[in-house]
Amino acid sequence: MSASTRRIALSVGDPNGIGPEIVLKALDALAGEQRLHVAVFGPPAVLERAAAATGLHRLLASLDLRAAGELPAAAARPGQVNAEAGASAVACATAAIEACRAGAFDAVVAGPHHETAIARAGIPFSGYPSLVARVCGEPEGRVFLLLIGGGLRIVHVTLHESVATALARLTPELVVAATRAGVRGCAVLGMADPKVALFGINPHASEGTLFGREDQDCVVPAARQLRELGLDVTGPAGADVLLAERRHDLYVAMLHDQGHIPIKLLAPQAASAISIGADVLLASTGHGSAMDIAGQGIARPDALLRSLRLLGGLS
Repeated sequence: MSASTRRIALSVGDPNGIGPEIVLKALDALAGEQRLHVAVFGPPAVLERAAAATGLHRLLASLDLRAAGELPAAAARPGQVNAEAGASAVACATAAIEACRAGAFDAVVAGPHHETAIARAGIPFSGYPSLVARVCGEPEGRVFLLLIGGGLRIVHVTLHESVATALARLTPELVVAATRAGVRGCAVLGMADPKVALFGINPHASEGTLFGREDQDCVVPAARQLRELGLDVTGPAGADVLLAERRHDLYVAMLHDQGHIPIKLLAPQAASAISIGADVLLASTGHGSAMDIAGQGIARPDALLRSLRLLGGLS
């Protein structure tokens, strides 16, 4: 392996979902790519099952497989949501993150998880950013999601929580932290000094204070602090207006749906979700584990392949 080869730790996600299938399909698409070495973290039996579903048995012999997330045979049921599969997905991703922290890999790519399965396992989890934070010893609220797709890059200040909880957590400091993490993420991906736009919390960024004081009290002072730090920042302004203009390199969404809806509209099943703010860079798919088609060998690997190319420096 040459010094210029990027090393990626790839976890399979929920073993009962489409993760194992799209892992093999993505690796097949990357076969012969000398600039990238991928090690797969997952249960060997699950990958053997996926090879049978996809007809990709030939990949197994050359696979750099790191056994992780052992799954009892009784719980290995494609399309079934269960606690054992949820625990396996977390164990696989944790092993990959820990290996990356130890210096064995340059970045982590994780297959799609199923939050209900993880909840049934009794594991605190609100998306991969929370897991990255926990494994890396960072405060959970300081690892953020950067969603990339359809020509957009959107970092999320809050994520998987009720709107009421998100509003209670939003502060100028949190907006500043998310924006700075997004800017650093852009730099890692090859874009220095991005033009940044802050979405307002309320419609029209509250129209002054006509629709409330949330923007005036939170996002306006955050924008001021960011400009004082030398960042090229616009806003807050209405998300609809900023997205229609398409004049910025990085957008900052205050709430989950503000960022997810435009990217999933423009890049259905093809977005990359990157956890930023810790010392491990992790990318996943912008879609879920698709239990309705799991095990059928028909899932498309587009989003996972995009994430591998992105963190592997191939795109």
